[in-house]
Amino acid sequence: QVQLLESGGGLVQTGGSLRLSCAASGRTFSGYAVGWFRQTSGKEREFVAAVSWSGGSPYNSRSVEGRFTISRDYAKNTAYLEITRLKPEDTAVYYCATSPGLAALFRGDVEIWGQGTLVTVSS
Repeated sequence: QVQLLESGGGLVQTGGSLRLSCAASGRTFSGYAVGWFRQTSGKEREFVAAVSWSGGSPYNSRSVEGRFTISRDYAKNTAYLEITRLKPEDTAVYYCATSPGLAALFRGDVEIWGQGTLVTVSS
């Protein structure tokens, strides 16, 4: 069974940085787009970033443009989300997701979700 396991969340001060990881087990990411979403209490899950199976042309939400960078390591079967200049409003549970294509991720049509990792930004 395919599973996605996120890690790297934690408590960080405003202006700090984190790197979230998403490791796939049971199947490789090959041929699949990978994305990150986030969710805060009482709000819908929000698209943050995604990258195609080829690793080219990463996409970011406008709300995080310039601060979040998505990447993937094929050898490690792992995707990453580098987060810089963190703000208190970035506090959320961050979820890794995968689908056959970017379009599916953009519309939230996700094939597999990870369990999430909590990022808390203190002011």
